[in-house]
Parts: sequence; C-alpha cells; structure tokens
Amino acid sequence: MTVEKLFTPIRIGNATLPNRIIMAPLTRCRTEEPDNVTTDLNVEYYVQRASAGLIISEALHIAKSAQGYAGSAGLFTDAQEAGWKKIVDAVHAQGGHMSAQIWHVGRVSHRYFQEGQAPAGPSAMTVPDAKCSIIQPDGTQAYVPCTPCRELTVDEIKSIVGQYRSSAQRAMAAGFDFVEEHAANGYLLQQFQADSANLRTDQYGGSLENRARIVLEVMDAMLEVVPPQKLGVRISPYFNINGIHESQPEDMALYLAAAFRERNVAYLSVAEPSWVGGIALTDRFKEKIRQAYGGIIIYAGEYTAEKAEAAIASGLADAIGFGRPFIANPDLVARMRQGGPYNAVDVPTIYKGGPKGYTDYPAL
Repeated sequence: MTVEKLFTPIRIGNATLPNRIIMAPLTRCRTEEPDNVTTDLNVEYYVQRASAGLIISEALHIAKSAQGYAGSAGLFTDAQEAGWKKIVDAVHAQGGHMSAQIWHVGRVSHRYFQEGQAPAGPSAMTVPDAKCSIIQPDGTQAYVPCTPCRELTVDEIKSIVGQYRSSAQRAMAAGFDFVEEHAANGYLLQQFQADSANLRTDQYGGSLENRARIVLEVMDAMLEVVPPQKLGVRISPYFNINGIHESQPEDMALYLAAAFRERNVAYLSVAEPSWVGGIALTDRFKEKIRQAYGGIIIYAGEYTAEKAEAAIASGLADAIGFGRPFIANPDLVARMRQGGPYNAVDVPTIYKGGPKGYTDYPAL
C-alpha cells in the first residue's frame, strides 16, 4: 500500500506543514527536579525528530502544583521559557514546526509536588488506578499511588485558568508555532468533564455544560494571548485511565467540538482510547466529530503508516499522530517513506533519565 497522502503538505492555521506525520505529545521525564528546565539533551532529542510535519511537545505543566511526574518539563518560569526557546529555535533551523502542549495533572499528583499538602481536583476523593512518580530520599525514582485529593475552590479554579493563560503566553514568547490545550488523558480538564471524578454541585459540576465549563474558560483565556490560528486542543473521549469514567463521552466530545468550532481554533487532536485498553472509536463517531468541529482533525493511537493512510483517505482524519514509533525512530518520516525497517521501543527506558532510550536510537 502506498502512503502518498501522509506525505501531502497540509495547511494548519497560518503554517504549511510538509507532511501529515505528527509527533504526538510524549512525556519523557528528562528534566531535573525541582526546576524542570530543559537541557541540551532535550534539544538533541527534538532536533532528531524535526522531520515530523509537526512536533507536539511533551506536556508542560503550568505550575509546580500542576505536576505529577518527577522530571516532567514545565513552562512557568523564565528559565523554562528560555530552555524551550532554544529547542524551538533548533527545530525551526531544521525546517520543523512545534506545538507546546500545556497541562495540569489535577488529582493525579502527590504531596511530593504540593509542599506536603494534598493535590487538588474537581472533588475530594482517593484516585483509583493512578500512580505518580517521585524522587525518593535515596535519589531513585519510584511510582507511588497518588495522594488522595481535595476539592478545588472556585477561586483556585480561576487562578488555574490564569496559569494556563500565562504558560500559553510564554509558549508564544518561546516561538512555538502552536499552543495546545491538554484537555485529555484523565488529567485536570478531563477530570472536570467526567462525572466519576466531578461530583460538584456548583457552576463547574452537574450538567454536561457545567462540567465542560473549565475547558472553555481555559481556552478563552489562552485565546487572549494566542491567535486562534495558532491554538490547538486535545481531547480523549471514552478514555478509562487515571480513574476516569464518563457516562456521556460522545455527548461531551460533540459539545466541546462545536464550541471549538465557534472559536475557530487551528486543530483538534483526538487521543483514541484503544491504546490503553479502551474501546475503538467508530467511524460513525468520527463522522459526528468531523461534522461538529469542521476543522483540521488529528487522531493518535496505535496507527501504522498504512492505517494512517487509510484514515486520511477516508476523510475522517487530516493528519495522524504517532507516539511510540517516534520514540524509537527519530527518522520515522524517512522510514515510513520507504516502508521501514523500524526500531523497537526499549520500554524500560521510556521514563528513565539520561540519553539511553532517548537520543541513542539509530537512524537509517
């Protein structure tokens, strides 16, 4: 099967990407605690993958209290902004494009990141089936159960909305081509969407519209500092990780997609749940998303080059995100063009520090 559509340029916002092979956001935990500033190792990693049509950065936490994994990168200090500017400039020098994905983990956190206090989420509860990574007193990394969370106050929610705005402004200052609102994967913004995690009875809970409120408040705050043609957003309907279960996943996705269309944002990225053991999204569901949103749609989740080509040919997708294939294959675009071969992922090194399993995968 040919993959010619994958190599067709695509216009997103005011940028023309050379191909439709998107590097999906990949948390790699390669910064140092507690400052979480990128280094030359991170520059090398992203430059190696600059042939992607678009690199969506690893998720960047908007405050220390927004963090849940030791070594994950931030974008809320001057030093962090300068580090990301160095990366973006280096990727641009290779002809690449980058989007900054910004996030708040919400209840998927630990007192380690919270000055000894409980992390906060939509409602107070113990988080089922979720773990965080911390640095232990002996200096080693460990995965531990999340600390039971407390309920955010309305004033704290407003403050978090402002933190998203501030990080988006820093992303623009660092030179990113796009900024992406991370409203997926069981983290804070999806915790509000999910009635299993959101038991509130105020303006942020109860009805579907109330549970979606913070997603749109964050987007509107980001739009104050990011032009709509440079703003993207990620959702993950039917996701079932980090203790998330939604009774209305399709209704929520379609409601949000229509709201994104009203705001004319540049792209909608949809993380498919099948890669974490969830259901496969049906073509009928994707047709509804296409109709509700109407703009550029990127899907990600267990795609091969052939499956991606078929998805684009069907008209349901405009581009496809690849995660683990980009971890192991820095030159994934070249490999897809010739049909492989492909390196296998060294799973134990995905979240470990240092260059092993990060910058040492061989190119063709």
